[in-house]
Amino acid sequence: MKSFEVNFDGLVGPTHNYGGLSFGNVASQSNSQQASNPKEAALQGLEKMKALMDMGFVQGVLAPQERPDVAGLRSLGFCGTDAQVIERAAKEAMPLLVASCSASSMWVANAATVSPSADTADGRVHFTAANLNCKYHRSIEHPTTSRVLGAMFADSQHFAHHAALPAVAQFGDEGAANHTRFCREYGEAGVEFFVYGRSAFDSRYPAPQKYPARQTLEASQAVARLHGLSEEGVVFAQQNPSVIDQGVFHNDVIAVGNGELLFHHQDAFLNTEQMLAELHGKLAARGGNFQSISVPRDQVAVEDAVRSYLFNSQLLSRADGSMLLIVPEECRSNPRVWQYLQGLTAAGGPIREVKVFDLKQSMQNGGGPACLRLRVALNEAELAAVNPGVIMTPALYDTLTAWVNKHYRDALRESDLADPQLLLECRAALDELTQILKLGAVYPFQIN
Repeated sequence: MKSFEVNFDGLVGPTHNYGGLSFGNVASQSNSQQASNPKEAALQGLEKMKALMDMGFVQGVLAPQERPDVAGLRSLGFCGTDAQVIERAAKEAMPLLVASCSASSMWVANAATVSPSADTADGRVHFTAANLNCKYHRSIEHPTTSRVLGAMFADSQHFAHHAALPAVAQFGDEGAANHTRFCREYGEAGVEFFVYGRSAFDSRYPAPQKYPARQTLEASQAVARLHGLSEEGVVFAQQNPSVIDQGVFHNDVIAVGNGELLFHHQDAFLNTEQMLAELHGKLAARGGNFQSISVPRDQVAVEDAVRSYLFNSQLLSRADGSMLLIVPEECRSNPRVWQYLQGLTAAGGPIREVKVFDLKQSMQNGGGPACLRLRVALNEAELAAVNPGVIMTPALYDTLTAWVNKHYRDALRESDLADPQLLLECRAALDELTQILKLGAVYPFQIN
């Protein structure tokens, strides 16, 4: 049976703004409170989806969240009508209102961890929504994320959904941003690679000193258990604490994997040689030939990797077996990174081509091409069971482009978040979107 890796890209929400909410994310903090352009951001993301669809890749779309999160503000003591809640929050606790308006769900690499059916004990595709408990503005996402994923992958014969892990620091889970998978073919059993920043219960593991390590070993182990993964099909690796302290808040800022290849920075991990040997051995036992490309620090410094998001790229397999690397425009703007990439493709290795996309609106808020997509490996029967409304087609692209142009503002500043009209605009847009994507009632305003 034929198999596919489907990229489900996050659709940027109508409240896309630069709140500077993510401590440890250099781009997010450095662009705090600049004016954003939600319309441009959403259209840039849609253009990337269409481009990959036009290249022959199966492409999907994942809906954004309802923002502002009025229900969350009510739970924090603000009362009255929706407009009064927003007005009081703006007056008494503007940082909370900003957090409640975050469009960070656009980076759906953090939405969940996904294990394909070839890896799991019960032969179903498993999803665990990430609790994202390290940051308030992200920790409020998982209830809606779970409903949206449930509406997309509804057939219980093929798909299994797990609730987010307990929302405490010991089980901090950031989803697929710290998870990748190696395999010979997408439909064959592979090796799932979980990367953590610290251990919650074992002080022998080092930890960063400046910025938080958002993913714990214990959370990664729990997800592996929930998904029914075997010990032979799992490798756990620790991220280098020193690179976390340089702004590498997720593993997908310093490494990306696909097929049999891991593309990573020299300083990405602790105990690198031991980890690579374990990946090679476990993938070999499943018929694969693991390879790695380590980018030397003397060619690309960690600072260059963080500023350009070289590793927050999409690594895609083409029909001829070669790989394509999708990078943001910032990689071309960085002389050292661009020189490295030119040499990489000229060397004749597995990565044969680099394509550049303008994702400035997302990049300025701290997320690149890989942040914008959740990878789901599916066989033909599973793909047929996915809600067809979320699979990108030329007609859906046109419809969503018109939808964005109809509903989105072309400028948003922090002061605009206090406008109650923004909530009404967002709800009207999302109500229409759920009909376009055939999701049913997934948002709090539709359910309550």
